[in-house]
Amino acid sequence: MLKQWLALEAGADPAERAVAVRRAHEAFLAGGEIGVPVRGLVADSWRRSARASVGPDHVASVDLTDRDLEAYRAAHPLARVMPLFRELLGTIAEDGAHLLSVCDEHGRMLWVEGPPQVRQRAERMNFMPGARWDEAHAGTNAPGTVLAVGHPVQIFAAEHYCRPVQPWSCAAAPVRDPRTRRLLGAVDITGGDHLASPHSLALVQATARAAEAHLASLEPAAAPAPLLEVLGRDEALLHTGPPAPGRAGARAGDGSVRLGRRHSEILLLLAAHPDGLSGDRLALELYGDRDVTPVTLRAELSRLRRLLGPLLASRPYRLTGRLATDLEAVDGALAAGDPGAALTAYRGPLLPLSEAPGVMRLRRALEDRLRQALLARRDPELLGAWVRTPWGEDDLEVWEALVGAVPPEARAVPAARLRCLRDAFGVGSRAVGAAR
Repeated sequence: MLKQWLALEAGADPAERAVAVRRAHEAFLAGGEIGVPVRGLVADSWRRSARASVGPDHVASVDLTDRDLEAYRAAHPLARVMPLFRELLGTIAEDGAHLLSVCDEHGRMLWVEGPPQVRQRAERMNFMPGARWDEAHAGTNAPGTVLAVGHPVQIFAAEHYCRPVQPWSCAAAPVRDPRTRRLLGAVDITGGDHLASPHSLALVQATARAAEAHLASLEPAAAPAPLLEVLGRDEALLHTGPPAPGRAGARAGDGSVRLGRRHSEILLLLAAHPDGLSGDRLALELYGDRDVTPVTLRAELSRLRRLLGPLLASRPYRLTGRLATDLEAVDGALAAGDPGAALTAYRGPLLPLSEAPGVMRLRRALEDRLRQALLARRDPELLGAWVRTPWGEDDLEVWEALVGAVPPEARAVPAARLRCLRDAFGVGSRAVGAAR
């Protein structure tokens, strides 16, 4: 387990570390600077929290209550492993001053369980079922940061971005669909400073893995979801299994349909927003500020519904069943810390000719996550593979990283290419000179 995910190294004094991190937190709030002893993981999360305009005294908001909450969590996949969570972590919560919590993939708390007096304390900061605890709504915290980085983490005391949460420490781990690797949510234990010990993180990670194994055993013969291929394709390819008689669309083979560009964009956007999109929001994601009448969008959706049948519903527009995409293989590999596998799965930019604003954001976000993973790994083979692609051949930053990553005797060719790119972009030659 890498040290960056652990809150305290062996032998560290929790009280001393808490004071030092609190000073660093106040310095960040005052001037934006972050220094030791703040972990890089926490520093990145503080910056994300600040960019999301989370106030340092903010308290998480509550999204769902009463019957809406009951119905939502009863239908959530993690409801099937809640008895396992209680068996493995619930006893610990009841025996000590701990809480067991489980959130969905959006950071919405589904269950928060433990001793009544501890729950009551936590409810003062809205750490309760139905509240949103992703970073954009609650700042740095273990379950929210897990959803942001896709890895088990501990957050200790003043590492929390919002002051009301700083008396607590927590350890959380992601739970994924065992077949698709789609993030389902996170399991967490929250309590005092002692939860910053390494065994707490190991415990929640082992619990998450046990939950994934249990989910896999529940549906051994589950039918695969339809698959939408959008990477490196101007028009998506939808794989639905054996073709059904009477369905429209240009066939690309048994059970596959080649979609037009607009239908490709709509289906991708709906797959990316499983909670659905209103007509106005979908129009904005597709057309931006262009003056397009609602009738135009309804006509496109009507044609798409004839193709998809009951998979497409309205009010809001949404998919009634799961639609897998080839983006998930890239996202899953990145979440697992395997940029090589992510690069292999990345067959090109997402719908590269689309100018729909929502698609362009998804395209940039995926490419940025992959590029940052490659730059962080600094593996010359992976960097070289990226710059040999049509979409990476002019990537100045990756060429710079490649020149710095290869041994001196292999730098001549990439350094020459880097100089050409710098000349073309009008950039100085500082990095080139340093690489010679």
